[in-house]
Amino acid sequence: MAARISEAEWQGDLIHGKGTMKLGSGAYEGQYSFSSRFESGTGTNPEELIAAAHAGCFSMALSATLGKAGFTPTRIHTAATVHLEKVGEGFGITRIELNTEAQIPGIDAETFARIANDAKVGCPVSKVLAGAQISLTAKLV
Repeated sequence: MAARISEAEWQGDLIHGKGTMKLGSGAYEGQYSFSSRFESGTGTNPEELIAAAHAGCFSMALSATLGKAGFTPTRIHTAATVHLEKVGEGFGITRIELNTEAQIPGIDAETFARIANDAKVGCPVSKVLAGAQISLTAKLV
């Protein structure tokens, strides 16, 4: 299997410093800062990138799990919300909310809910983030 590499560089102290993050594929390179992570400043942050990775991974895992059950989705759209919160003296990612909507011909709501939950548990990014509480709201449209 492939190994993926991304890079980050930070210059300066925590509050006034600045950094850049770059995906190994070259698909994204951008700035981040204390402000973009803990306030509403310009740039990205690690949690936003984790949210994108989790949304993408879950959508693919759901498609694969549906396929194994004999269903072909027309569309799967997932949004992930990653919560960074104060934990003791530091910070932690305490919970992640996955909200997905899917169009799947020929599936009933109960089967969809079961398959969506199986995909949440089986998603590789869900597995690596298992220390956080991961909730799922799955809507069949």
